Amino acid sequence: MIRVALCGACGRMGQLIVKQISQQKDMKLVVAVDAQNAACVGKDAGDVAGVGGLGVKVVGSNRLTEVLKSSKPDVLVDFTNASAAVQDLKAAADAGVSVVMGTTGFNPTQWKEIEKTIKEKKIRAVISPNMSVGVNVFFKTVEELAKRLGPDYRIGITEVHHVHKQDAPSGTAKKAAQILAKALGKSADSIAIKSIREGEVVGDHTVIFTKSDEKIEITHSAFTRETFAVGVIRAIRHVTEKGKKGEIHEMQDVLDL
Repeated sequence: MIRVALCGACGRMGQLIVKQISQQKDMKLVVAVDAQNAACVGKDAGDVAGVGGLGVKVVGSNRLTEVLKSSKPDVLVDFTNASAAVQDLKAAADAGVSVVMGTTGFNPTQWKEIEKTIKEKKIRAVISPNMSVGVNVFFKTVEELAKRLGPDYRIGITEVHHVHKQDAPSGTAKKAAQILAKALGKSADSIAIKSIREGEVVGDHTVIFTKSDEKIEITHSAFTRETFAVGVIRAIRHVTEKGKKGEIHEMQDVLDL
């Protein structure tokens, strides 16, 4: 049985992850954490997620180190924000707990801190800005197109998300830019990203290859956040079964792409 701790348990993604974990025969939620002042603190995480009581009360983030020590989870899943996620990672690393992280918006300093902590503490990790199976096939597809089309095509990325999303460009768009730039031997900064925030759009990403006489567009659209939660379950199994100490795996590794 894989014992799971979840940071960001009361958020939209957190609730979907709780639901997914509750449906797995080989997983059990043992820790649920949210912001110290969150209204859900003290409530059963299963009730918050609408799946019925699971016997796991949500605790404030100030108690993370304490509950990791007492509950001894195998994996900590984090869907919070960049600054909180760095601290959550450190707590997990100190406890020797593997990490699956879908949080986005890290700045270069925070990312270096994450890499250093994982390497020094020798924990297993899967970190990805987007855990959808479809998005990661999308990444592979645009990478192959960039290689085949070459430098004669201009490349741009458009991403659309709901108005509540805090970071822009999205982590998925940034990742796509990095993949495309690497395929072409360019800097990621050379690829323009247009960010749009409107309504309740879950997430649309389009890569556009343009030449004077033609245009190719590849789009991935997420209709519900459930697709991300399903990917998280696959990432949890991967990090426990195939994760390597001190290394960061991505969803490309999880999906063997």
